Amino acid sequence: MPQQEVEVILLRQLASQLALPVIIVDPRGDLLYFNEPAEAILGRRFDETGEIRRGEWSSHFHPSDREGNPIKPEDQFLAIATDRAQAAHQRFWIRGLDGVRREIEGTAFPLLGQNGRQLGSFAIFWEQHES
Repeated sequence: MPQQEVEVILLRQLASQLALPVIIVDPRGDLLYFNEPAEAILGRRFDETGEIRRGEWSSHFHPSDREGNPIKPEDQFLAIATDRAQAAHQRFWIRGLDGVRREIEGTAFPLLGQNGRQLGSFAIFWEQHES
């Protein structure tokens, strides 16, 4: 694993202390970390999955719309934040690594360092429950 920027290291430390589910990706969109609250939604502990390459996201979590149609990788909220350096909010469904389909809503933000360095993106998300 290449050396991470100090901002990413600090964000990961902060994420590990939060009660909100958080995902952090690098500038390529590869998963760097998800915290313990995210584990319940994603269906597996981070220690068991480790890093996941960007191209593998869809095959692991099968993001889809309400009708079950796959969401194109470039239209997923973390890809928008990473590729376009803009915040994105999305509501969608995933199939967790435990096989359970869940409705998710979240917001992804680009992680920009000083002098415009693209450090990746992070997302705060939560599971939607029928009321």
